[in-house]
Amino acid sequence: MSTSTTDAYGADAQGRRKAPAGERVADWADGRLGVYSLAKANLRKIFPDHWSFMLGEVCLYSFLIIILTGVYLTLFFHPSMEETVYHGPYVPMQGMRMSEAFASTLNISFDVRGGLLVRQIHHWAALVFLAGMFVHMMRVFFTGAFRKPREINWLFGFLLFVLGMFTGFTGYSLPDDLLSGTGVRFMEGAILSFPIVGTYMSMFLFGGEFPGADFVPRFFSIHVLLLPGIMLGLVVAHIILVAYHKHTQFPGPGRTNKNVVGLPLMPVYMAKAGGFFFLVFGVIAAIAALASINPIWAIGPYRPDQVSTGAQPDWYMGFAEGLIRVMPGWEINFWGHTLVLGVFIPMMVFPVVLGAIAVYPFIESWVTGDKREHHLLDRPRNAPTRTAFGVAWITAYFVMLIGGGNDLWATHFHLSINAITWFVRIGFFVLPVLAFIATRRMCMGLQRRDRDKVLHGRESGIIKRLPHGEFVEVHEPLSQEQLHTLTAHEQPKPLELTPEVDENGVERKAGATQKLRVKLSKGFYGEGTHIPKATAEEFQEITSGHGHH
Repeated sequence: MSTSTTDAYGADAQGRRKAPAGERVADWADGRLGVYSLAKANLRKIFPDHWSFMLGEVCLYSFLIIILTGVYLTLFFHPSMEETVYHGPYVPMQGMRMSEAFASTLNISFDVRGGLLVRQIHHWAALVFLAGMFVHMMRVFFTGAFRKPREINWLFGFLLFVLGMFTGFTGYSLPDDLLSGTGVRFMEGAILSFPIVGTYMSMFLFGGEFPGADFVPRFFSIHVLLLPGIMLGLVVAHIILVAYHKHTQFPGPGRTNKNVVGLPLMPVYMAKAGGFFFLVFGVIAAIAALASINPIWAIGPYRPDQVSTGAQPDWYMGFAEGLIRVMPGWEINFWGHTLVLGVFIPMMVFPVVLGAIAVYPFIESWVTGDKREHHLLDRPRNAPTRTAFGVAWITAYFVMLIGGGNDLWATHFHLSINAITWFVRIGFFVLPVLAFIATRRMCMGLQRRDRDKVLHGRESGIIKRLPHGEFVEVHEPLSQEQLHTLTAHEQPKPLELTPEVDENGVERKAGATQKLRVKLSKGFYGEGTHIPKATAEEFQEITSGHGHH
């Protein structure tokens, strides 16, 4: 047993001064949690610097804002469909019968200090989160950041986007206003179109015949507990995998698949990230303060015998709504049951489209036969087929978004709603194909331009007259960094069928799957999918003057 005493200046008997309080707390934590080794391994982790990487941060920060504002709103919201009579400060609705959910939302908007602002921040942050997820996933797709070893992280991001869609839907359904009630009624009809299981799913959600008395409490539990809990776990797993796999980076001098060139997490990146969080929060708060969204007092409480004029879902559900709106109202009778194909078929197409997006990394890996790890990103122009697929999908999405708001397009632009509907029906099949062809040709044109820049230099805009009277534009040579950026990408070769006979002369038959794979591989990397990049020999010949014009 030992004892030690300290003097008034904090020194012990041997004259050693005590460590500061913060250091002692850190030492205490390290003895139990090993924080020193954890910090040493992670706080100096390198992150590359590029503006497009901020898209993921916008998603993260808007999600945090959703959680913070959602906790505040939960304190005042009453998830009940019990009827009550409103006697609050909003005079036009005094004496009106409404659900407690609607009444509590009015109280949040008019009675709770800062309630309306927090409501609008919450709603706008949800829209920004999903918009950020959409653009972030497109950045990942177009640059090939989903390739090995990040396929699982792509699935996590995809699930976050899909869960965010349903979390947003359940969220704007909670106030029980006429607009959200119309949307819930629409969803209930879509669920009932499923043969056999549709009725059970509807009874489970609504607790009986629509609208029932339970759907707001059930949606509330889903919205504040189930979906956010899953999403929070996916966000944490997503960040852990980003740290584990290390961040992708754009090609450049000194950057390879085995290193990361950038700034350390502490203190540079954390300082920038902290400032960016407050910037995102400030922008969303400014939008919420200036632009009203979901003014339920102007819409009124939900009544099953009424429908809101111009009822539209938030933008991220427009694709699904558009599919149903433009689908012909087909019905068939089967074994005494009516199958509403006009709703059932779109409800089947929607998950198929989403599923194709989810598994695309695995499809591309199988088609191209590329099993290597990739930590360097592609320039979209150097992967023409993939880029064309992405643009085609976005085109189909926005075509269906027009279909989801065909009534508003008709009234605002004085167009025929039937003409808009037929445009969407035809455009859904034609426009993505045209977008695919045009995008791939544009990528090829950009590749050809890059090749010319490597061989002949950058156009300077200076016109020079030669001794014999010819006018030419002076080209400036590119820097070594620019040359590296334009020539560092790979140009893979398509797969080939195995020889018809092996080394022993035995006939070898290629299966249908292998033939399909080779054909698709030629679509990705075959003739007409890329412009051969300039070689060192060609560059040397041009710069030496032998091939100069």
